[in-house]
Amino acid sequence: MGKILMKGCEAIAEAAVLGGCRFYAGYPITPQNELPEYMSVRLPEVGGDFVQGESEVASINMVYGAATVGTRAMTSSSSPGIALKSEGISYLSGANLPALIVNVSRGGPGLGTIQPAQSDYLQATKAMGHGGFRMIVFAPYSLQEAVDLTYNAFDYAERDRNPVLILIDGALGSIKELVELPPMKELPTEQAKWQLGNPTGEKRVARMLTSIYPEAGLETLNRTKGEMAVAWGENDVMVEEFLLDDAEYVVVAYGIAARVAKEAITGLREKGVKIGMIRPITLFPFPKGSFRKLDYGKVKAFIDIEMTVPAQMRDDIALEVLDRAPIYEYGRSGGVLLDDDGVLEAIEKVLEGEA
Repeated sequence: MGKILMKGCEAIAEAAVLGGCRFYAGYPITPQNELPEYMSVRLPEVGGDFVQGESEVASINMVYGAATVGTRAMTSSSSPGIALKSEGISYLSGANLPALIVNVSRGGPGLGTIQPAQSDYLQATKAMGHGGFRMIVFAPYSLQEAVDLTYNAFDYAERDRNPVLILIDGALGSIKELVELPPMKELPTEQAKWQLGNPTGEKRVARMLTSIYPEAGLETLNRTKGEMAVAWGENDVMVEEFLLDDAEYVVVAYGIAARVAKEAITGLREKGVKIGMIRPITLFPFPKGSFRKLDYGKVKAFIDIEMTVPAQMRDDIALEVLDRAPIYEYGRSGGVLLDDDGVLEAIEKVLEGEA
C-alpha cells in the first residue's frame, strides 16, 4: 500500500481498525475529537460498533464489556478525560482484560487548556489507576510510528490480558504527515478459553471474569502483574539511541519534544558538539539499559526536554544516572509549544555552563 496523507488522530484510528479494533466507545474532548469522529464512520464499514457514551465513565465500562467477549476494543480521550476513565482502566487490569487506550494529551492540571502538552507522563507511567498495576505505554514521535505501534497494540494487550496505552500530545494528534498503512489483520476465529459468550451454541463449562478476589487470590494476581512488568523490562523496551557513541551531552526526550530536540542536536553536531539523544518509545517499561551502558567518564550532562513544567520524566532519568552527571531540564507548559530556537538556546546554555 502506498503512502497517504493523514491527520494524527485519524491515522491512529485507521491503524486501530486495521489492527482488529471492532468496538470503540468514547466521549468528545479536544484535541482528540477527530479520532472518535473517524471511528463513527469507519467501524460500521468493517462490521464494528461505535458508541458515543454519555460520559467518560460510561465509555470505559462499555470497553470493559466488549473486551469480555474477546472483541478488540478501545477508547480514547485527552488528559482530564483519561483521569475519569482511570477507575475503569483499573477494573480492566483487575479482570485481566485486554484493551487499547489512547491519550491525546493537553495542558493541566484540572480542566487545563485545549492546547497540546506533555503533562501526562506521571499519570501514564505511575498512576493510571489505583492498585499499583502497570501498563505498557507507547509514546510515538511521528505519525508513521504511531500507526505502527497502534497496529500492534492489541497483540500486546491480548498477550498479557492487560490494557495498553498510546500516549501522544495534541500537536501530533493534529498534524498531517504521509503514512504507509499496514494490511488488515486476520483475527483468530476461535474463542480464547477466558472469553465469555458462546458463539457456537455448544454446551461448555461456565466462565466468569471478575476483579473481585479473596485476599490470597488478589495477592496472587498482584504478584503475577509484577512479574509481567519485569518481563516487559527484559523483552519489550523500545528506544532510539541517537548519536550516542561519542556523546558528551545527552538529551532525553520523547514524542513531539524529541522531534524538536533532534533538529537542535543535528545542528550542534554540524558545529562539532558531541551531543546525542535517548528517546524512549516505551515510557513504561523505561529504557534503563540505554543509561546504564553510557560512559560516565565521558558524559558531562543530561538535558531533559519535555513540553511540560516541571519536567515529569526527570525522576526516572535520575534513578538511572545516580548522580554521575548533572541533569538539566527545559520545557514549556500550559499549551505553549516548544520551538526550535527555545530548545537550541536551552541546550547551548548547558554547553556554556550557564544553566
